[in-house]
Amino acid sequence: MATVFYRHVSTLFLLCFFFFLCFCALFSSAAARSSITTTQFIRNRDNLVSDGNNFEMGFFTLDNINTYVGIWYYNIPQPSIIWVANRDNPINGDGGAITIQQDGNLVIFDGQKRKVWSTNVTISENGNKTTEAVLGDDGNLVLSLTDSKRKVWQSFEDPSDTYLPGMKVPINSPKGKKNYVFTSWKSDKDPSPGSYTMGLDPESLLQIVVWEGGKRRWRSGYWDGGVFTGVEMTGSLLNGFTIDKTSSSFVYSLPNDSDSDKVRFQITWDGFEEEFKWDASQKQWNVSQKGPSNDCEVYNKCGSFSACDIRSGEPVCKCLRGFRGGGGGGGNGGCKRVTPLKAAAGSSQVGVKEDGFSRHRCTRLPDFAQQGSLAGDEDCEGFCLKNSSCTAYAVVGGIGCMVWYGDLVDLQDFGENVGETLFVRLSASDLDNSGKKNKIVIVIAIVAGLISIGIFVFIVWMFKAKLRVLSASCRKNNDVIPMYDASKSKEMSTEFSASADLSLEGTELSGPELPLFNFSCISVATDHFSQENKLGEGGFGPVYKGKLPSGEQIAVKRLSRHSGQGLEEFKNEMMLIAKLQHRNLVRQMGCSIYGEEKLLVYEYMPNKSLDRFLFDPVKQTQLNWPRRYDIIEGIARGLLYLHRDSRLRIIHRDLKASNILLDENMNPKISDFGLARIFGGNQNEANTTRVVGTYGYMAPEYAMEGLFSIKSDVYSFGVLLLEIVSGRRNTSFRHSDDTSLIGYAWHLWNEGRAMELVDPCIRESSPKDKALRCIHIGMLCVQDSASHRPNMSSVVLMLESETTSLPLPSQPLVTSMRRSEDREFHMEGLDVSNDLTVTMVVGR
Repeated sequence: MATVFYRHVSTLFLLCFFFFLCFCALFSSAAARSSITTTQFIRNRDNLVSDGNNFEMGFFTLDNINTYVGIWYYNIPQPSIIWVANRDNPINGDGGAITIQQDGNLVIFDGQKRKVWSTNVTISENGNKTTEAVLGDDGNLVLSLTDSKRKVWQSFEDPSDTYLPGMKVPINSPKGKKNYVFTSWKSDKDPSPGSYTMGLDPESLLQIVVWEGGKRRWRSGYWDGGVFTGVEMTGSLLNGFTIDKTSSSFVYSLPNDSDSDKVRFQITWDGFEEEFKWDASQKQWNVSQKGPSNDCEVYNKCGSFSACDIRSGEPVCKCLRGFRGGGGGGGNGGCKRVTPLKAAAGSSQVGVKEDGFSRHRCTRLPDFAQQGSLAGDEDCEGFCLKNSSCTAYAVVGGIGCMVWYGDLVDLQDFGENVGETLFVRLSASDLDNSGKKNKIVIVIAIVAGLISIGIFVFIVWMFKAKLRVLSASCRKNNDVIPMYDASKSKEMSTEFSASADLSLEGTELSGPELPLFNFSCISVATDHFSQENKLGEGGFGPVYKGKLPSGEQIAVKRLSRHSGQGLEEFKNEMMLIAKLQHRNLVRQMGCSIYGEEKLLVYEYMPNKSLDRFLFDPVKQTQLNWPRRYDIIEGIARGLLYLHRDSRLRIIHRDLKASNILLDENMNPKISDFGLARIFGGNQNEANTTRVVGTYGYMAPEYAMEGLFSIKSDVYSFGVLLLEIVSGRRNTSFRHSDDTSLIGYAWHLWNEGRAMELVDPCIRESSPKDKALRCIHIGMLCVQDSASHRPNMSSVVLMLESETTSLPLPSQPLVTSMRRSEDREFHMEGLDVSNDLTVTMVVGR
């Protein structure tokens, strides 16, 4: 009996020891786990820790009286609370528990088992309500269904006072509601909702706003697609914001060059928007950006039509030109207009000049901007003038045309050459400073005597005589510009016909067929080639916008003295494009030669070049699938005309997105024929020792051996087609596994995932068969062997006929971007960039 008794005691002891070990293991697991299920509880001092040990969730108290449930950074001294669940309903004492109820909701109970907080969502998926709450390494607490992993609630969508990288803030709030996303604490020890809120502005273009109650306290200025234009960006991480098109939300990601992996944005209890960056070496949070950071950043410090200037150390309010304050300056009361606008007085006034605009540089743009004309930046002024309520406009890169109605509020001057240019609407009398100066001069002349008057009259007479001479050189025969000068034309014909590259059978290219503009006229039309009229710059030189006396708008290409291209390219483009007429080729209106000045005059394209839309994260949404397909077809028809249907057989040699211009209807037009070459009737291929073109678009046989043909343009068209479909540059893959867009496209094509190449902003709306067919054609065009590529007549047929069968492309083994050690070459005075036309002399 004793033996049996001891055996039972031993068995009982082993069972107890086993249960003790299981309990310890369970306790240890609970202490370090990152999730909660229906059968589990989290009690006070029993916390969740994310799998990567970045964040911790549990109970905390700040006054030893009230207890809250929150999330904070794990293992950081004096942790900053980034989210609070029961901020409106604290737990008295140190009791409480967190669990998941039978309905699937995450809840918090106090010590008396009363519910103090709940996710409060309706969960129903085929009767299954089993959920799991997981704390992620990004600080997001996610409640999801156990089986399908579908998210039913997350803390990122119900934030407190802190914004973390990865949070998605909706861009559009419900109509009539302010987008108050983040709410401050009541004090530094009380996390209940305070007086300040922060979010995206629902009343204007995209910007961050801090409110005190319903009143604005601070704003960041407008987001231009890269930075906020109203805050100092030096040393700040604010330039990491982007738009997530799939969810139509604003999201922040840490820049690649950031030296910190912990960044947070917070609306503090006392009303400041602050950006914090963790310094691991100092073990502390540093403030890298703060708003308001000075008195001028306090919202509308100086009132309407007045700019706040902090450069002197004290806020100084200055009225804008044409406005005056009560004491002659600005102040909290703002400024008022000196002379009423003609638009406000009514259009029936006779003899009153039209309103105009004055420039105000170095300013944070006023609040409450609206989107203006979408037809082009150049129409912004006209758009504002047509509306009598429009008081100002600005054209900002990344945003476009911005207009303001009513009072201009919350302006701030940063300093010289900083900020944007604001055009403020004024009456003509306030703009006419020259009239006032002339009156002063006349008064002084009368006082000085008859001699001074005589000198003044003589100067005015000389000035008017020069104006008459200049006007005569620009306008003749009832304000019609002289389009052609026969004597100069004959000289040009003799000079240019001597170029072997431009002469073909007989005199086919002899003699210009373009009007010869007067240089002074073009100078006046472009406001003497002012920076305000500069449209851009390429390998040839700068391009300016101009307006002829007849009212017709033009684009003027000016040969730069420092250009890698020169007289040969100028002659080439002037003589060549005169022979070409097609709806998908840019129309050249004439040229001008005056000494060392050489100009080419084209029709003006209001939408500029394709790359400005295609590679801009905001503007590319305007290129839907039908518009992109029309652009692809238009480029293909233009190339077919060059290769087969024109009087001359032309190889463009520099086809790329920046050389495709878009008219007011977004029709594509091929431009820039400075590098083009002419082929004879039976000529199929040529060789050159001077390789010209743009990296990423050059065919392999041309880049490596100097061989070019119509198939060289086909290769460039294939690259351009893939860029239009994907919305990505061919050279944007340099730091990824795929060295180019071609390699990436082949990778997806080979794995049957070609639809992933389509631009995400149009992927859902694109017809799958057409999109895949375009990608297929692109892959055929970029094959390494020129003989395997189709000609442009076949490409046009493939695009326009869906019944035409397509051959399978071969895998591209090389691209036109050769490594420098494979072949030596010399750059002629140009730095290589993503979209730069280069000229190379290749070692043969």
